Amino acid sequence: MTNFKALSLFSGGLDSILATELIRRQGIDVIAFYIKTPFTSPNSIPSEAEQAAKKLNVPIKVLNVDKDYLQMLRRPKHGYGKNLNPCVDCKIFILKKAKQYGKEIGANFLFTGEVLGERPMSQHGAALRVIEEEAGLKGRLLRPLSAKLLPETIIEKKGLVDRSKLLSIKGRSRKPQFELAKEYGINFYPSPAGGCLLTCEEYSKKLRDLFAHKKRVTIADLALLRVGRHFRFAENKIIVGRNEAENKLLQANKSKNDYFFELPDVVGPISLLQGPKITSAIKTAAKLTAFYSDSKNNTATVKYGRNILNKILNVTLPHRDEVDKLRVGNDKQT
Repeated sequence: MTNFKALSLFSGGLDSILATELIRRQGIDVIAFYIKTPFTSPNSIPSEAEQAAKKLNVPIKVLNVDKDYLQMLRRPKHGYGKNLNPCVDCKIFILKKAKQYGKEIGANFLFTGEVLGERPMSQHGAALRVIEEEAGLKGRLLRPLSAKLLPETIIEKKGLVDRSKLLSIKGRSRKPQFELAKEYGINFYPSPAGGCLLTCEEYSKKLRDLFAHKKRVTIADLALLRVGRHFRFAENKIIVGRNEAENKLLQANKSKNDYFFELPDVVGPISLLQGPKITSAIKTAAKLTAFYSDSKNNTATVKYGRNILNKILNVTLPHRDEVDKLRVGNDKQT
């Protein structure tokens, strides 16, 4: 065993698991470091990182971030990926936080599970250099899975790790990782497609809409993006539940100024109306609530209110094309 201590940027994915085990097999004490953003697992659910660290028997530090992460997300210096994922800026953000924590615990170095060429936006050679430079870790960040394909780090030059025992994995194929996992006896890792909600097209459209219409976004706002069908009517947001569980979540997470809607005698959704309570917005929310109900008629009675359902409105169910135009993310939205 060495007297060295290393901090692993740990997502709980296969690459970070393998990198952690690879360094640990050099006799180095490893602490996992995981940042929980509003776009990963909800706080009530153990993250993939926490579950994987427990199975590896590696201590883990979980850091929750929101306001400063959202500030970065609104205007990422290096832009977005396919959706609203600021992968390069996100890596820099996480590394800066890890660097700070590493100093607190006296870690000798930091390492990641990044693989050269695996992800088109953030893991090509130029991006890897930018990430470590802007995080203040130039030449001092180890990437064990691809280390032999990258310039030798100060960590290796000082003998903190044995470079000959590091790897030269590259590209998008996962075959080398699967073979290594089998060799290590590791069979607990999630699908490579899982993880960050910002890579999800539908969620990204909802978030873009939220950013466009609200300057001060809260964690409660972000939590509601995971729930229901979302509609935009001028400055109003209307959220319609898709099932009983979502109906309960909408009721539980409504703000004191939101109206909620429900059909009194027909099975259907609960809807929230956020924003100005103008007559046209109230009517639109009522019509959307009726549209997604089990009503067999062309008209429906909808109850609504702020704290209790003490108001009544009779509406005509809208046509499908009217509904689709209001759906967040629809290019024809008005």
